Amino acid sequence: MTQAKAGDTVSIHYTGTLDNGDQFDSSAGRDPLEFVVGSGQIIPGLDAAIPGMAVGDKKDVNVPAAQAYGEHNPDNQQAVPRAQIPAEIPVEIGTQLQMQTPQGQVIPVTVADVTEAEVTLDANHPLAGKDLNFAIELVEIKAA
Repeated sequence: MTQAKAGDTVSIHYTGTLDNGDQFDSSAGRDPLEFVVGSGQIIPGLDAAIPGMAVGDKKDVNVPAAQAYGEHNPDNQQAVPRAQIPAEIPVEIGTQLQMQTPQGQVIPVTVADVTEAEVTLDANHPLAGKDLNFAIELVEIKAA
């Protein structure tokens, strides 16, 4: 039976949960996730679980934060004077916004805190600092 290896294009169905059981993503009802094993297209801890699997294999994988979206970095938070944010932009905690760097790169941010004077924006990935759990099933291998 063919086993997945680095360089193969594979398709997986998955359900991702946090340690408390909350589901953060799933391919249920969608096409499976397709990627090249070892290419860096998905988080490292999940990518590393694929080699050696065969079509139809199922596996539960725990991915520590360092092998997922990294640790939460306080340097990725920035307080912005409230007056610099246009009044029509919602600034409730948890709101997803986009910022643009001076070089023109668009960065997704989340409103982390709001006071009368300033709004704290967090550019960390929403899953940074969290250990992730995946139930995966390998559904296809296209050999390299």
